[in-house]
Amino acid sequence: MMPSLLAILPIIIPLTAAAIALLLRRNFRLQAAWAFGAMLTAFGASAYLLWTVWSTGRPVVYQMGRWPAPFGISITADLLSATMAVMVQLVFVFGFIYALGAKDKAVHHSTFYPLFLCLVTGLTGGMLTGDVFNLFVMVELIVISGTVLTAMSDDRYGPEAAYKYFLISTVASFCLLFGVGCLYMSYGTLNMADLAARIAADQTPALLPAAIVFLAVTFMIKSAVVPFHFWQPDFHTASPTPVSAMLSSVVVKIGVYGFLRLTTLLMPHADWLRTLLIALGIVGIVFGGLGAAGTHNAKRMFAYSTLAQIGFIHVGVGWGTPLSLTAAIVFTFNHALIKSTLLMLSGYLASRAPVKTASFGVLRGTGKYAPLAGVLFFVGGMALAGIPPTNGFISKLTLFQSGIQAAQSGSVNGTLTYWVPLLLLGLSSIITLVYVFRALMKIWWEPFKPDVPVGKVKSSGDSLLAPSLMIATCIALGVWAQPLLQLSQDTSEWIRQPQAYVQAVLGERTGWLK
Repeated sequence: MMPSLLAILPIIIPLTAAAIALLLRRNFRLQAAWAFGAMLTAFGASAYLLWTVWSTGRPVVYQMGRWPAPFGISITADLLSATMAVMVQLVFVFGFIYALGAKDKAVHHSTFYPLFLCLVTGLTGGMLTGDVFNLFVMVELIVISGTVLTAMSDDRYGPEAAYKYFLISTVASFCLLFGVGCLYMSYGTLNMADLAARIAADQTPALLPAAIVFLAVTFMIKSAVVPFHFWQPDFHTASPTPVSAMLSSVVVKIGVYGFLRLTTLLMPHADWLRTLLIALGIVGIVFGGLGAAGTHNAKRMFAYSTLAQIGFIHVGVGWGTPLSLTAAIVFTFNHALIKSTLLMLSGYLASRAPVKTASFGVLRGTGKYAPLAGVLFFVGGMALAGIPPTNGFISKLTLFQSGIQAAQSGSVNGTLTYWVPLLLLGLSSIITLVYVFRALMKIWWEPFKPDVPVGKVKSSGDSLLAPSLMIATCIALGVWAQPLLQLSQDTSEWIRQPQAYVQAVLGERTGWLK
């Protein structure tokens, strides 16, 4: 097999498997087994791809249709895109495990697994593509899959949440399409490497500022940045648990990935964009933390919590130092695992409640019948707050160290730039502990006394296998954090060299730009 084919396998495997799974819709068990096997195969391919890129120090580039860049579509697996692809597919492996043991009627629908595979295809393709218009295509695949998966939810508010998600995603799609059009009108190319070289050589086109603004708005909506966040709490509260666990943990990372590319490859000298990310990150930290503390639904609480966690990632990207970018990548990877775990645990509790809901009014006291879930919830909450020995502690510690280092270096002056986010990092951890312990008290310590007479706690519910495995992974990445830290550090060094990315994709053709 040609080495370049490795770059396309993590996309082709789940996409092909989705089509075959649709043909197996009359045999649910066979369809589920096929989908899970395909997901494991795709994850193995992405992990091997990452190992190849990391060990050789060279990106793996596949030119679709054998058209050389920049004339064809380039699938580019550098350290950043390969790491993000592994993150996405690792979380989806656990998502499939949870879905296989879930009691939701939606999970047993004949189109659930094909759509789930399409969702991971869109996410993986969005991370690995080296073409801006192809990114738009992958984003549309994510939107369509996520909307339909939410609309088929057992929750009666599922269609409403799906409509909200589709509406705001349509706005994001228009912004992305307008941004793509402005870039093409300005430079006559949509290849990211080619765009990076052309933008570095000439920033005078009148449509360039509009293109950057459109792209920035797109990535803000996709990563649920305040004030573009309003779709997320309703969406994740109503969608099926396997879907909400994926959407709140890895789907929002397509926006984070976009900002990493925008600030390091396309516009590495756009200081105003970095400042904007820091400002919006600070707002997200405050708003998300307070929103999570004030809500009365476990799923909704963790949806608001995502706003705060994404805020920290954006602050790290905005600082733009080697260590802060390392921290942002570590934070992105670890948050995907932690948040999906906690949403799965919320779904497990809802599946055993007398009425299937994650509302604290119904879940009050039901935790007494699920002691193992309480232990897992406690450890997951500690990881979210950044308490050792979990991976969440590594994330926040690395980000805190990067802020201290940047502030002491004097590279950028200003209290708002460094010290305010660092102060909020500590305060946010305290707020996280407050709402996590409040949930623990309501579900596991208070007597079983729902707000309305809803009946008894169910004797069985969704499987705890997936969240148990994920909690073990969170602890492992906290105790043995060096591999992820080293990978993130190497990735940070790589993305700070846009000329290396351009050379890897365009090769000898970089000379014709001069």
